[in-house]
Amino acid sequence: MAALTATPNSQMAQNSGQFSTFFVADMFFGVDVLQVQEVLRAQQMSPVPQAPDVIEGLINLRGQIVTAIDMRRRLELEPRSGDQAPMNMVVRTSDGAVSLLVDEIGDVLDMDATTFERTPEGLDPAARELIRGVYKLKDRLLLVLDTEKAIEVGIGQASRSERHDASGSEARPARKRSGPSAADTVPAEMPDSAQSRGSAKRESRKAPLKKTNGAARGVQAGSG
Repeated sequence: MAALTATPNSQMAQNSGQFSTFFVADMFFGVDVLQVQEVLRAQQMSPVPQAPDVIEGLINLRGQIVTAIDMRRRLELEPRSGDQAPMNMVVRTSDGAVSLLVDEIGDVLDMDATTFERTPEGLDPAARELIRGVYKLKDRLLLVLDTEKAIEVGIGQASRSERHDASGSEARPARKRSGPSAADTVPAEMPDSAQSRGSAKRESRKAPLKKTNGAARGVQAGSG
């Protein structure tokens, strides 16, 4: 991985604080804790016909309709195994709440601005365009997710019905360049059947967030 370039002190001063963390494959991400509304275990969802492939569906959270984005698809990664249920990190954005479907929820980390670095050039392009920068931990990187960019889906991304070519094989969706946010796919009302299913999940246990000063695993930090 390419060597990291330090950012100016004025920029680093804006990047200290607490981050809620999560894993997607072998990548370790962080979101400003103030942006996180809640963390939930797997929820039943209502599909959205003709929606971009990265949108898994809609969740009814106590009457609030939330779009769920699969971060594995957003990052152009292999799908989860059949027995691996995603976790929901519901984040607040300028367009309302959106759920990010991730593999595993990590701890809440206190990060020092002096460890903040620019996004390394060697990071996969699909991830690099969603990252505001990184924190260099002892033996890995914490990738700071830009949630506003993460929810920009639509143009250039195939819908589920378009994922299969004429031979029936799954086609890789084109990488997004620009487009509306995921919140634009939410209808004015969720169908009654979907509301009922969502209501049945209202008592789902929220996964706890543990505060710590370090992380167990994640992306390996670059040398240099």
